[in-house]
Amino acid sequence: MKVFPKSAAMFHVPVIFIAILFISGFTVHPESQFRRKSKTMEQEPVQEIITTLDMEGHALEIIFMKGKAHNHPLMAIWIEDLDSNYIQTLYVAESIGKGFFRHGDPSSGRWMPGPVRRPAALPYWGHQRGVRADDGYYIPTPEEPMPDAITGATPKGSFMLHTQTPGTDLKKFRLLFEINQSWDWNEYWTNTLYPDDEHYMSSSQPALVYEVHIDLGCGTAEYELIPIGHSHWSGRNGKLYPGLHTLTTALNIAESIHVRIPRD
Repeated sequence: MKVFPKSAAMFHVPVIFIAILFISGFTVHPESQFRRKSKTMEQEPVQEIITTLDMEGHALEIIFMKGKAHNHPLMAIWIEDLDSNYIQTLYVAESIGKGFFRHGDPSSGRWMPGPVRRPAALPYWGHQRGVRADDGYYIPTPEEPMPDAITGATPKGSFMLHTQTPGTDLKKFRLLFEINQSWDWNEYWTNTLYPDDEHYMSSSQPALVYEVHIDLGCGTAEYELIPIGHSHWSGRNGKLYPGLHTLTTALNIAESIHVRIPRD
């Protein structure tokens, strides 16, 4: 089991130590006692997650507060350099990272686990990562999955991700967060907009991309991610579309997303 480096800042809150330990270091504390105020709820329980690839870099805490439209979204979190070159995934939903959905296989017509290809789920992350599978999609397969250490079941609500930068030399970088919720229709993104596009039909409103630029040398303790655009509605390309005027509930999946820099 890989061990996440300890810091006083990281574990300053009490936690009920009921943990699910995933192979290679993915750890979840499902019933954390950590509480954080939000605009929509008085006290919001925050699930704590740890991912690590033995990167031994600078500690990061990514705090996601769920919004009023949150309903089991898929998400990916990753780091790029300031020129938008992909560096490292910090977390990705297991169903996308492994190419295997535990709760449904539409090819069989029955509600059962199985391999599923969902290129529209998180296409900006997939194309930025730049690994093309044999079927042409930029998402992992069961044969070539993402490491266990950075994949896991989608958190049920608000969460804090404890993770690291890949090494200590990286001081300035972009942190990105892509999120998508299936069958999330609205007045613009309707189920008749692209009726013959099977991947759009499972995505509805396209994946939303958040971003923040981080400078570890400037002394800032906390950053807020803001939405900068959306992905292609069926994952056909890796473009970022800056217009957000057609999105409604997709903008309310998250109430807020922050990055905290723990200090020793």
